Amino acid sequence: MFEKTFKRIDDILREEAGCNTELDYTEQTSWILFLKYLDDMEVERNEKAKLRGMSYQFIIADQYRWASWAEPKKPDGSFDHENALTGEDLIEFVNDNLFPYLKGFRERASITDSIEYKIGAIFEEIKNKFKSGYSLRDALEQIDQLRFRTQSEKHELSALYEEKIKNMGNAGRNGGEYYTPRPLIRAMVKVTKPNLGKTIYDGACGSAGFLCEAHDYLRHGDKELTTSEFKELQEKTFYGKEKKSLAYIIGIMNMILHGIDAPNIIHTNSLNENLADIQDRDRHDIILANPPFGGKERNEIQQNFTIKTSETAYLFLQHFIKMLKAGGRAAVVIKNTFLSNSDNASQALRKELLESCNLHTILDCPAKTFLGAGVKTVVLFFEKGVPTSKIWYYQLDPGRSLGKNNPLKDADLDEFVELQKNFADSDKSWKIDVDDVNKETFDLSTKNPNVPEEASQRSPEEILDEIENLDAESIEIMSRIREIV
Repeated sequence: MFEKTFKRIDDILREEAGCNTELDYTEQTSWILFLKYLDDMEVERNEKAKLRGMSYQFIIADQYRWASWAEPKKPDGSFDHENALTGEDLIEFVNDNLFPYLKGFRERASITDSIEYKIGAIFEEIKNKFKSGYSLRDALEQIDQLRFRTQSEKHELSALYEEKIKNMGNAGRNGGEYYTPRPLIRAMVKVTKPNLGKTIYDGACGSAGFLCEAHDYLRHGDKELTTSEFKELQEKTFYGKEKKSLAYIIGIMNMILHGIDAPNIIHTNSLNENLADIQDRDRHDIILANPPFGGKERNEIQQNFTIKTSETAYLFLQHFIKMLKAGGRAAVVIKNTFLSNSDNASQALRKELLESCNLHTILDCPAKTFLGAGVKTVVLFFEKGVPTSKIWYYQLDPGRSLGKNNPLKDADLDEFVELQKNFADSDKSWKIDVDDVNKETFDLSTKNPNVPEEASQRSPEEILDEIENLDAESIEIMSRIREIV
């Protein structure tokens, strides 16, 4: 129903001089969508209050409400052209009045997990990139047609928004940081089996894909939720952190469209938190994440961690282990070179993982699982509190080459999810005993014993990755020597 509207909005943005990429299109669509959603929510709450004979106090002041500036209407419901701002007047109002007012909610909000605080947090991070008030007027008219009243409407809008995030990921490396294939996320959720009453955390949440899919898993499960269960799902289940401003905004909007009114997402860098400062009250029952990999962190960030390394993903893995409650379950995407890299940090981290957690499952993903990414990945499934005794491996092989026009599908992971329940052996799965793992290197790379062995040949990616790690380690050692001298 809304697909044509979304397409028309994209067409408007492509003609707008202030918007140049898919990232811009998603960003600008997001803030307008958010204000329309907020207005629909307030109108609905006001109507419900009237039915109960009560009054409703609007969050947004009259002059800043959607019907006052975005789409003023005549008494008969038709568009009021005479009172509608457009051109330079509209741009001036948005930049000089609307955004400063909305930004101020962050300071005025009494608690951080309120919708008021989220309003302020969003508009503190975002800028209006429309230069033409006529283009903005056209976009407002299109978005005014969208409705957020029913679950089916929200579901359709969330699906369209997910498609925008996917397209943003296809646009380039930076956008790809925000998008993890949803079939892979859904498989990770099924294996970790989240349940009501447990908290779910992603410390590098990006577009909040993991949190949204976990919400759908719990919201649309086998039984209807009670009022108290629904309230807990809304307010005390999903938690995220995100460093980048655009991803933070997109993540909040994505969760809102999936039915979470005031998402518990914080705009911060998880790696700034010292592991020693994490207390039991900070920990969570379930962690689902795909942290950024390939990044290089500064020395001051590394000082927050027991195992010093510049590799972003390795620091995140330490963070996740620390943030997991005893008995908690996790599924984390990481480069497959983590299993075999010979640098000290990689070896120490594998040792830490095996000794503090039960690393029961490793899913080996094929090339091009992640669109636009040249690296191969694995998914680590582990539980905290019991050391690893056996590891079950599954080599995912969809029987075709993956790519933009041939992405990963849910059906590709059905066998993995089913076999994983009992750690069953198959042509694609096998087990190893941790007692057989080298106790010096803790190398976890292994070949599928069910296929004919080929001549061992490391990929250029693996070799370069190890060289980078060793170089970083050498630089760090030299730096320490200079400090002593």
